[in-house]
Amino acid sequence: MLEAAKRFIEFLRVERNASQLTLKSYQEDLSILTTHLEEVSGDCPSVADVTTLDLRGFIAELQRCGYAKSTISRRLACLRSFFRFAVREGWVESNVAKPLRNPRSGRHLPHLLTDEEIGRLLEAPPATTPSGKRDRALLETMYSAGLRVSELVGLSEADLNLESGLIRVRGKGRKERLCPLGSYAILALKKWLPVRNPNPEGAESDQDAIFLNRFGRRLTARSVGRMLEKYLKLCGLDQRTSPHTLRHSFATHLLDRGADIRTVQELLGHKSLITTQIYTHVSTAKLREVYESAHPRAG
Repeated sequence: MLEAAKRFIEFLRVERNASQLTLKSYQEDLSILTTHLEEVSGDCPSVADVTTLDLRGFIAELQRCGYAKSTISRRLACLRSFFRFAVREGWVESNVAKPLRNPRSGRHLPHLLTDEEIGRLLEAPPATTPSGKRDRALLETMYSAGLRVSELVGLSEADLNLESGLIRVRGKGRKERLCPLGSYAILALKKWLPVRNPNPEGAESDQDAIFLNRFGRRLTARSVGRMLEKYLKLCGLDQRTSPHTLRHSFATHLLDRGADIRTVQELLGHKSLITTQIYTHVSTAKLREVYESAHPRAG
């Protein structure tokens, strides 16, 4: 199992161009499965020894330990992919993970910020200090283009075209898309870039990074999360807000103002329209709220 898992991860890295986050998650999932199978059988099994019944026992153990349904679903996706690879390599005759079904879970509406709350947050960083200029440009860019935090910290100067108001974004699976920037984000970037100061001794990839930390190196996703927490406290906003909340808010605000869902799908970089459809539920909830407050016979 351990050697097979290594081969699978290498396949994802080389042939599928999977992100580091995906590689790390899948490696962890397979390691947990291997540990579980060792505890049950007393020995490390080969891939060919694993049965659908074994995997059902693994999923039951995850449920008993209180793992979230979303986590279990992700681990099932990893197992299906892994055993599909095992079939391709000739290690097994059939995909023993294929019969397994994801646990049922209602889709929760994402946490959002209102227009007014977004405005307060984006104006919170001081416009007079280099770090404040960076933070304002960062928040404006993330909301303006609806970026994932990994996409945001991965931006480099070569990806930015302020004249045309576009940025090139590398999303999941390293797929590229062009995202428009609003005037506020463009202005904030124009104020930040002149004071941006890369560390000449840093990694080569840091020299071109748009968003740098105080040491002149590329910001990490965790640093963005800590920075956001600081401004949420300053503004008195809901502490449940995460960097992804700005992406949720971006999509919902567009739909509330008449954007069609296919356009929003392209802007978000979603492969499937089904992923984007959750935002139509949010917008429908908004419409219902307005209807019930305004229609004389709604109550």
